[in-house]
Amino acid sequence: MNTTTLMTWESFKTKLQENPELTLQFQYAADKWVDASYHITEIKQAPIVSVDCGGVMNSWTEIIVQLWEPSEEESERAMQVKKALSIVELVEKSLPLNPIGIVKIEFGNSGFDTRQMYPGEINIVDENLVVNLIPDATQCKAINRGGSCGTNDEGKECCTPAPTVEKPKIQLINFAAEGEVCTPGSGCC
Repeated sequence: MNTTTLMTWESFKTKLQENPELTLQFQYAADKWVDASYHITEIKQAPIVSVDCGGVMNSWTEIIVQLWEPSEEESERAMQVKKALSIVELVEKSLPLNPIGIVKIEFGNSGFDTRQMYPGEINIVDENLVVNLIPDATQCKAINRGGSCGTNDEGKECCTPAPTVEKPKIQLINFAAEGEVCTPGSGCC
């Protein structure tokens, strides 16, 4: 997984801490906003361990912030960042969150299927801290390892197991003098 451009929990939380008095808004598509009456219903920490098509093991952690829109609008103004931080503080009392975990925002409503998205740009617009969400996507991890997805110029498939490296053989040498062998029960040990 290419995690070099994705936001870590530490970066996301720091951005919130820098702007506690602003109103926290989420934009999930062009001109589409999470309703102002949203709730942060839970924060999940998901350690991921996978083996890709080339037989290479990968691992990372995701921190998933779940947003929920009630069926009836409860507020005309979204929560302030400091309210979100109080929820984070409550969660972190029970569950220490991995600072280098990759942040995802989980959201859906009647017109938008529930999915996990990444925080993209986070901007201050008037009195708002706006988190622009970007979609998650699948990818071939071989590309991140410098390979290609599919067949390369040499006709080799990227998704074949990595070649095994033969381990060097070690020859054991007995440095004890001839006849001086310690055996169980002989009393020499």
